[in-house]
Amino acid sequence: MRILFVGDVVGSPGRDMVQQYLPKLKQKYQPHISIINGENAASGKGINEKIYKNFLAWGAQAVTMGNHTWDKKEIFEFIDDAKNMVRPANFPEGTPGKGLIFIKYNSFEVAIINLQGRTFMPPLDDPFRKADELIEEAKKRTNLIFVDFHAEATSEKLAMAWYLDGKVSAVIGTHTHIQTADERVLPKGTAYLTDVGMTGPYDTILGMEKEAVIKKFLTSLPVRFEVPKDGRTQLSAVIIDIDQNSGQANKIERVLINDDHPFFS
Repeated sequence: MRILFVGDVVGSPGRDMVQQYLPKLKQKYQPHISIINGENAASGKGINEKIYKNFLAWGAQAVTMGNHTWDKKEIFEFIDDAKNMVRPANFPEGTPGKGLIFIKYNSFEVAIINLQGRTFMPPLDDPFRKADELIEEAKKRTNLIFVDFHAEATSEKLAMAWYLDGKVSAVIGTHTHIQTADERVLPKGTAYLTDVGMTGPYDTILGMEKEAVIKKFLTSLPVRFEVPKDGRTQLSAVIIDIDQNSGQANKIERVLINDDHPFFS
């Protein structure tokens, strides 16, 4: 089983990169399941139904979310019907949407879990205990379990990976928008990467116009962060190979496409 995961799509530049390169990545790597983190896909914060459906039309089988899940109010109109969308499972009980979904490939199912960290982020339910609960549920159907851990602190992401080593196929970090170079398969068979990185504007600060972010640091005054519509772009992703029966990962490979790392088919 091969999974392709595209990290944090930011605004229209990120969506354009997905539309352009997802078919090329699928042709090159032949993944069985393709997943996109789409929590920043609409103007840098949130997602809407059109974008969600476009991701599926362009070749994704699942869309994960994060702390910006609710930033576009129209999400409340479709999230309960979006069977291929998974939002952080440790939001309070009664929150719309699902924190665990299953995606079929031939006779196999892949469980996709989305969790959100608590360090330097809003205080949600305990993601570690929620992970245990959802893994127990997922194991009744499959050993193939992918976790998008949307968290700020490197230590929290590492702790989650070591805690889940051998229990899930992969723990891949999102949220910080900078691709890390620490990909590995942990001793008990869980693939790990601290952050898959961002898909969107390249010459920016985390996808936002750099001038506004610099002004914020210089003045501490309120500023409006905008996603630039023009300029160079990038795509960040990861490829994970998993034994279909045991659910253990065999290999993890980072993908980075930008002007400094051109794509070769």
